Amino acid sequence: MEIKTVKIDPPKDVQIILGQSHFIKTVEDIYEAMVNSVPNVKFGVGFCESSGKCLVRFDGTDDELMTSAAKNALNLGCGHSFIIFMRDAYPINVLNALKQVTEICNIYAATANPLEVIVAETEQGRGILGVIDGFKSKGIEYEEDIKWRKELLRKIGYKR
Repeated sequence: MEIKTVKIDPPKDVQIILGQSHFIKTVEDIYEAMVNSVPNVKFGVGFCESSGKCLVRFDGTDDELMTSAAKNALNLGCGHSFIIFMRDAYPINVLNALKQVTEICNIYAATANPLEVIVAETEQGRGILGVIDGFKSKGIEYEEDIKWRKELLRKIGYKR
């Protein structure tokens, strides 16, 4: 077994959701969950089929995001994994709907940070072991950091 990291290379200014599923209809069900949660969301999803033709299946509402999600899914190449690139929404807007998709098994990351995926590769295929989401913590927040955090949440409408 070989362990490697795969860097996710999204378009600029997108949110990323990485997960694992178990069935070919994942692409259609993710599409429905996304547009039902945020009707004007711009997104693309790439899904690594791990049986049959083993193709990357893709869909979405934005050509750039669909193409990029498909290319990143192919580069990742881990069975039944999916990647969503989205704009005009945050993961918090769609995560509960995605968690209700019956074939989704796991969500590994929901982020706008640089993302690396730790992958195990055997003769049979590849699997996700975990993710590196962003950067190492540099310290503990101080009073001014707490103030900034609280103001940000109110500015973007998540707290009153």
